[in-house]
Amino acid sequence: QVQMVESGGGLVQPGGSLRLSCAASGFTLDTYDIGWFRQAPGKEREGVSCISMWGGRTYYIDSVKGRFTISRDNAKNTVYLQMNDLKPEDTAVYYCATTRGVASRTWKSEHQYTTWGQGTQVTVSS
Repeated sequence: QVQMVESGGGLVQPGGSLRLSCAASGFTLDTYDIGWFRQAPGKEREGVSCISMWGGRTYYIDSVKGRFTISRDNAKNTVYLQMNDLKPEDTAVYYCATTRGVASRTWKSEHQYTTWGQGTQVTVSS
């Protein structure tokens, strides 16, 4: 069964850190670019970050630059999102998804992504 599984979410205080993981099963991630998206209550899903197939290119939305770091370990078939200095506005369900041929002007478009995980909740609150 082809699926993506996110983990690592939870409740954290402002300024805290979390590391999200996105693991693939039933296929290998090393032929895909991987994106992280999030959806806050009452808002549309938005692209947060993306990493190319071998990690040579990474993209971030402005609001997380300098705080979030995307990385991947193809040997472990896993992609990570290290989130530091978390803010209440980072509260959302976070999803990972696969794509191919990602580019700087298109990576945030969720329509190009195919396989999605079920999401993991991140709540930033004191």
